[in-house]
Amino acid sequence: MALVRRLSAPAPTWQRETDVVIVGSGVAGLVTARDLRAAGLRVLIVTKDRITQGSTTWAQGGVAAAIDPGDTPALHLRDTLVAGAGLCDEAAVAVLVDEGRAAVRRLLAEGASFDRRPDGILAFTREGGHSAARIIHAGGDATGREVQRALEVVVSGIGVQEHAFALDLLRGDDGAATGVRVGLIDATTGECDSVGDIRAGAVVLATGGMGQLYRATSNPSVSTADGVALALRAGAEVADLEFVQFHPTVFFRGRGARGRQLLVSEAVRGEGATLIDATGARVMAGVHPLEDLAPRDVVALAISRRMAEAPGGIEDHVFLDARGIGAEELELRFPTILAGCRESGIDPVHEPIPVAPSAHYACGGVRSDMNGQTSIPGLYAAGEVGCTGVHGANRLASNSLLEGMVVGARVAATIAATRSRPVRRALGEVDAPAPGVVVADFRSDITTAMSLNAAVRRTPEGLDEVARSLEKAPIEADAAPSLAAWETTNLHTVATALVLAATRRTESRGCHFREDVPQRDEGWRRRIVTTLDADGEIAQELS
Repeated sequence: MALVRRLSAPAPTWQRETDVVIVGSGVAGLVTARDLRAAGLRVLIVTKDRITQGSTTWAQGGVAAAIDPGDTPALHLRDTLVAGAGLCDEAAVAVLVDEGRAAVRRLLAEGASFDRRPDGILAFTREGGHSAARIIHAGGDATGREVQRALEVVVSGIGVQEHAFALDLLRGDDGAATGVRVGLIDATTGECDSVGDIRAGAVVLATGGMGQLYRATSNPSVSTADGVALALRAGAEVADLEFVQFHPTVFFRGRGARGRQLLVSEAVRGEGATLIDATGARVMAGVHPLEDLAPRDVVALAISRRMAEAPGGIEDHVFLDARGIGAEELELRFPTILAGCRESGIDPVHEPIPVAPSAHYACGGVRSDMNGQTSIPGLYAAGEVGCTGVHGANRLASNSLLEGMVVGARVAATIAATRSRPVRRALGEVDAPAPGVVVADFRSDITTAMSLNAAVRRTPEGLDEVARSLEKAPIEADAAPSLAAWETTNLHTVATALVLAATRRTESRGCHFREDVPQRDEGWRRRIVTTLDADGEIAQELS
């Protein structure tokens, strides 16, 4: 089916100009802004909610970096490659693990307060897939909140436009990015107040992920695939969309749970918690040499399979038994998780926590290099929205905040080095594709279809069913513009591309598991690159 090529919106009534516009306000966007300002460039951050509401704030576990004397970047690189299931770009990973150490030390120097041992040394923990304890954390299980706080202090004074939705990319006659069209949103009603153009010499996408494609996710409500959809409409390449990481241990609130759910950090297993089923049997025993600390794709699949067996009559969740950690250590290391569980009626000190896999992280995204450069000149991507190849088919735990720091800094350095490039004239409305939106009420159809048939375990029949459901999307050119309709349209665009990629990849690798072809096929050690043509049709090539 033909997808929307431009979001319906009122005609623009205002214009602003800056050197760089950054769409998104998490770790990647703020690091980019920090370094651009240091280079003397004018920066404007655009965020569709408040600056604090992105995924970074909700990150629990920590930041992975080989800064402990007993650890090395080489070990970190090896662990990342193993987790990525043969699809990582090794050169990109080498940059990540090497420059990541300096990025973390800089954040510490700028005032970020990470947890320390009684002797003052940084406290390290271990998470799934790591061969060493290299995860630094803050507030026990509130690392993202501290990273966000520290960076907001550093970038204080930089222009921020909150409640502003990036509709579409503006491009010059030479095809390069010249800014973004933005809809200002009424924070109470979600309706569009006005539309304007922000003209800039460079555009940085730092919009986070796409967890809201599914009914239950660890992601906040803002994670609606906006950056990837905008890039597709602009003609940019995206890659690896089929690799959606499901976090194995998200608090299970029942079959009817919708939206963001409480994440139970992998660090809880790093401190000794184990997965059990309703009969008390260990879920990960004999499944993988690392058992409960196996890579996330392995653990999520093992849980899904155990649930299908319905041990003890329970088919929709298992349990995380953290009782052996002890009350004092749980209170110290995991205060946020403990409070969240207790609010939901479970006390992890005395009883196991009900958990199930939920959508967590997009390993794919806008195709870019480690400098954030996409296939469109002047358009950059940093953080979860991008796809640099560092995560391959499955992200190693706690490499996400690290990637945002490293790539964000490299994006800023690249833009600063090309700052003489003038702002180009944007294409006029006459050259723009016809507008449209998917009716907002269709959102529940998208999330239901994706959750049932495009989640942890996939089949050709199930993927075909999702595709048929998505083809029924009501697309209207004259629907009232609103945040709900824009988000639904973005979710529909990315869901359609994701399902096509998952259908095409006839193997199982990393986060992508096909019941009909459960083994990895080395002939598929390739990436699926997706674009949207002028008619709104999806094209996919192997790279």
